[in-house]
Amino acid sequence: MKKIYSCFIAIFLMGLVVVPLDKVTAGNKDRSGQAGASELLINPWARSSGWGNVSTSCGQGLEALFTNVAGTGFTKGTEIIFTYTNWLKGSGVNVMAFGLSQKLGTHGGVLTVAIMNMNFGEINITTTNSPEGGLGTFKPSYLNINLAYAKAFSNSIYGGINIKIINESISDASATGIALDAGIQYVTGEKDQIKFGIALKNVGAPMKFSGDGLSFRGIIPGHGNDNEQFTVEQRSADYELPATLRIGASYDFLIGEMHRITLAGNFASNSFTKDQFSLGLEYGLKYYFMVRAGYTYQDGMFNSNVSDRGNVFTGPSAGFTVSVPFSKEKETGISIDYSYRATNPFQGTHSVGLKLNF
Repeated sequence: MKKIYSCFIAIFLMGLVVVPLDKVTAGNKDRSGQAGASELLINPWARSSGWGNVSTSCGQGLEALFTNVAGTGFTKGTEIIFTYTNWLKGSGVNVMAFGLSQKLGTHGGVLTVAIMNMNFGEINITTTNSPEGGLGTFKPSYLNINLAYAKAFSNSIYGGINIKIINESISDASATGIALDAGIQYVTGEKDQIKFGIALKNVGAPMKFSGDGLSFRGIIPGHGNDNEQFTVEQRSADYELPATLRIGASYDFLIGEMHRITLAGNFASNSFTKDQFSLGLEYGLKYYFMVRAGYTYQDGMFNSNVSDRGNVFTGPSAGFTVSVPFSKEKETGISIDYSYRATNPFQGTHSVGLKLNF
């Protein structure tokens, strides 16, 4: 029965990967800018972002939280990651991310908790009467809290779910919402070198802002005398979340017991932006050293005008990982990850991560 179930899942996933892409593309450039919570589309982890987020099928451990939550089910013990990202260097925006994954017993699943925070620095307060500022400053904040659970349902099938709490705030207004990610990975081949994955991300109810920033003092005609003022609260419009469907496949070329070359591809169907196609390559010297590169394409990518491209990223990305093991028998140790994503304008996006695996 398990073999029949595994074969069914494999056929289903392969069918999704090979289906004509012109029939599944849902991206709509005309809807660009209509969704909110766009920070949900930012990958804060250095390892998976270094090759264009192509690891929907092959991402394993805590780094898989962004590309496919099912990959967190491969965690063998405890993983802790801290990542700092200089987002669009020159913009003054920084992203901090912290995550913890823990294996729950021999046959249990994996529980993951992660936090991502975007820091925009201090911004001058301006009003219609004081457009030049001089009234002080405020600090916008974007905060995402992730609680995920993933499990191996067989030797080949891994699945997971991630609940995200989203908070966006300025000094006098904020919005809070909940989004859901779900994913599955299928591993096959004599040495588990063939992998498929599918993930649905950022599914949730619309969000809206509220707070004192939407209130003002004014006179309401027909209510009280002409000198009496009331506090009037305006209603902000709802905005939807940037739902995304990701489908990927990868193959590991194993060279002896020490060397591995992984070729991976990914298709991302975005509800409010253009669809993206990614291709990545990673070389690994066991788990001691890894170097990776990727390229992400979308319609209009080669246009010099960023408004025509619809994306500040120009396609290329690269990164590497250096690990110092605690034990030769087990894949435990400390790792440093780095990734670079090319942009125009700005001077690229740089991420540095520190990972503890024990």
